Amino acid sequence: HPQQYILDPRIIGTEDGEKAKAACKANAVDLDMQPESVTFKAGAVVWATGWRPYDANKIQPYGYDRFANVITNVEFERMADPKGPTGGKLVRPSDGREAKNIAFIQCAGSRDHNHLLHCSRICCMATLKQTHFVQEAWGNDGKSTIYYIDIRAIDRFEDFYQKVKNNPNVTFIKSKVASITENKENGNPVLHGVDVESYDRDGSGYVRYATEHDLVVLAIGMEPSVDKASFPVAIQINEEGFIEPAPENGGVFAAGCASDALDVNRAVQQATGAALRAIQVINRVAGTEG
Repeated sequence: HPQQYILDPRIIGTEDGEKAKAACKANAVDLDMQPESVTFKAGAVVWATGWRPYDANKIQPYGYDRFANVITNVEFERMADPKGPTGGKLVRPSDGREAKNIAFIQCAGSRDHNHLLHCSRICCMATLKQTHFVQEAWGNDGKSTIYYIDIRAIDRFEDFYQKVKNNPNVTFIKSKVASITENKENGNPVLHGVDVESYDRDGSGYVRYATEHDLVVLAIGMEPSVDKASFPVAIQINEEGFIEPAPENGGVFAAGCASDALDVNRAVQQATGAALRAIQVINRVAGTEG
């Protein structure tokens, strides 16, 4: 998406504010504009409030709030951005050292009865893409390890998954990481768990691991951006906080991730359906009243 200009409220009343106003050729900057509430009647409402990343602080065993070198996939995406805080360099937040050995933990907070019950759909493909960031940054020196329950390469992305899987610099470990500790000497996160596809030499059980990495990326799931208690109208909401399609909702329709955890394609399709249903309701009411 192209970069957009926004106005920082802190410059209002300052010299910078006047400069911003003068620089806007469309004369769209009004530094004297006041907050205003507008009331109007609507025949239907499309609720398109989007999603937010799940709070990684709630996943206590992973130590997001305790270990500087444990970050979320959203933060990693920002780090890899050439216009981001590190200029696109993959470095450790704790000391700025190059992060070449990176672990990705899938379903961090998703598909978990203690957190989010649902699959967030976008996390697997986002992680597979992010392993390319590691490869682009460090070449063969960059190593990615993906700890996963299942890899859900939806739609036509199976080929992309197989391409990443065949990359010798990417390792897949089928495991739900139990906990993360920290090596106090070097700040490396240490992942603890059981590899359910590997057995001890004597065949007595699965292999337990305690593996160090430069950086850990939590593939955080998505949840509705509006809490249940914040809805202004009485509508049907499931236990995950998503709006359920129900006759009781009347003319209120959910679009995109207000209805479920969706990727972009599904969100666009679902939003199109919500808009059409809203139009149908308005036309039906207009026809009845006419």
